[in-house]
Amino acid sequence: MQDGAMFNSWKWWPNTLKAHQLIKFAEDNGVSTNDSNAVIFKALYEEGKNVSLTNVLVQIGADDLNLDGEALEKYISNDLGASAVQDEIEVGRRRHRISSVPFFVIGKDEGGTFSKGFSGAQSPRTLYQVFKDVTG
Repeated sequence: MQDGAMFNSWKWWPNTLKAHQLIKFAEDNGVSTNDSNAVIFKALYEEGKNVSLTNVLVQIGADDLNLDGEALEKYISNDLGASAVQDEIEVGRRRHRISSVPFFVIGKDEGGTFSKGFSGAQSPRTLYQVFKDVTG
């Protein structure tokens, strides 16, 4: 058995703003961000799809997330979620001092805000320690 992410067909370094718009649209329509992120990850890294293209994202949304493809196409093409996505990114940058990706934020403190953040690939030992710290 192999651990880790599968990068079988990584062909693109896409601009992910439109992919983030898909995630926002899906969330607004009752789909978890975990599910949206998983299908985008699979499309990009395992299937070699260019997730910066509207038609690719509409296909992913309709086929894999059961979203209304026509409404999603309109949402992404007209950048209806772009400002909300950019605002959320800016809040993350300020709150967690994010300067690179990937960046992971896990755990919540008593006030409901996320408590642990770290950037880049980490060893299993580091991840274990972070989760141990968060869960007590």
